[in-house]
Amino acid sequence: MKNEKYILAIDQSTSGTKVMLVNTRGEYIHKCAGDHIQYYPKADWVEHDPVDIYENVKTLLKEIVQTSGISQEELAVLAITNQRETVVVWDRETGIPVYNAIVWQCRRTSDFCEELKEQGYEEMIQSKTGLKVDPYFSASKIKWILDHVDGVKDRAREGMLLAGTVDSWLIWKLTCGNVHATDYSNASRTLLFNIKTLQWDDQLLDLFDIPYTMLPVVKSSNEIFGVTEDPNLPFTSLPISGVIGDSQGSLFGQKCFEPGMAKATYGTGTSLMMHTGELVKGTKGLVTSIAWGLNGKVDYALEGIINSTGDVIKWLKEQLELIGDVDEAEQLANSVPDNQGVYLVPAFVGLGAPYWNPYTRAAILGMSRNTGKPHIVRAALESITYQVKDVIGSMETQSNIHLMSLKADGGATSNRFLMQYQADILNLDVMVSQVSELSSMGSVYLAGLGVGIWNSVDEIRELNQEYEQYYPIMSSNIRDKNYQGWKDSVKVVLVK
Repeated sequence: MKNEKYILAIDQSTSGTKVMLVNTRGEYIHKCAGDHIQYYPKADWVEHDPVDIYENVKTLLKEIVQTSGISQEELAVLAITNQRETVVVWDRETGIPVYNAIVWQCRRTSDFCEELKEQGYEEMIQSKTGLKVDPYFSASKIKWILDHVDGVKDRAREGMLLAGTVDSWLIWKLTCGNVHATDYSNASRTLLFNIKTLQWDDQLLDLFDIPYTMLPVVKSSNEIFGVTEDPNLPFTSLPISGVIGDSQGSLFGQKCFEPGMAKATYGTGTSLMMHTGELVKGTKGLVTSIAWGLNGKVDYALEGIINSTGDVIKWLKEQLELIGDVDEAEQLANSVPDNQGVYLVPAFVGLGAPYWNPYTRAAILGMSRNTGKPHIVRAALESITYQVKDVIGSMETQSNIHLMSLKADGGATSNRFLMQYQADILNLDVMVSQVSELSSMGSVYLAGLGVGIWNSVDEIRELNQEYEQYYPIMSSNIRDKNYQGWKDSVKVVLVK
């Protein structure tokens, strides 16, 4: 490993944190991972402990330095990719959070978002941010903390509190409170950032009653955000760059550098994202986001958000105890020839795109006396693919681009039944990256550009990246019949 520079990448996701060491050929050398606790204090509420998250990050950074034998001199830069929309509010002086992080899945602000719609604010908000008025995004979460934690609103108005997505929290902690910053991709998911002017928007801040002084400086993803100063880290003064939200990170990691290229990240939820280059207004269940800022230029993307995909597999294991591990889900699904008319609509926290209905709840439909465990497990896996098809249909209509293939990444892509069924139901080739951690690879590429390891995206294109390709083999009659069954099931459970 001597005489070569390496990039450290933090991937802080919904379920845990991974830290990876990558060389200049874009190859993973070492990886460490650890979970954090999910808190569900009430129905539809989801929280994380931000202190626990940062302690995990430090532990994993120490572990990877120790296990890899990497030296300070060999480290070039620290990259960060993160779960988006999840927000932290903390004290500017003590660094102590005033409340748990409210997670993107949390629906506690659904009623407030409905009030904004009823008051006629939705069109104004969407025109500025490209987003729906929905509890998924960050602004109403920050407002909830300010409104419900004793004394917090006054402290915020006095300039004593800071707020940010998880990337901002980590940067602030890593730099010992010397840098409060985020990147364009994360800022564009808050409902507070004007994606046309590229500024925090005063009208939106007033609407959500959030002081401007709480918010981070917004930078391009490949800028140098600062240097590490926490004395408890196993290195000092390491530049921080390559900061990007996880879905946009995987778009960059999949090398979707050209308008019209698209990817799906199968994580807890799924983000389907198409690079559009210029700003395209999202309709029919799509939202518009900033893909990234690179060398001062901002690119845009259309995105469809699905709330529950990989989380469905976790639910099968942890709540229903139908499977012992992820591999068993694939085996059970393959043990039966079809779903026997059983459909699962996994609206555990409402339905995302193209429905955007936070009140709909999950249901299993079509069961008979012959329904067994394999049919329910198969229906759960199939539900992921149907949701993806819903979004791609909206995406193609909105963009007037017919996708020729779909690039896929994320933990659930290891399930071969899932990927084959996805190709079948889409009638498209699905290209699964053999680099499973595409979000972190996107941040690595951007960090490398930030410190001069690579000089252009053309150089990144030349880095090896292999795909496993799935080809559709399902007949059109079966495809249409199965998908119609899904649409009929959604109609049954959809709350008007």
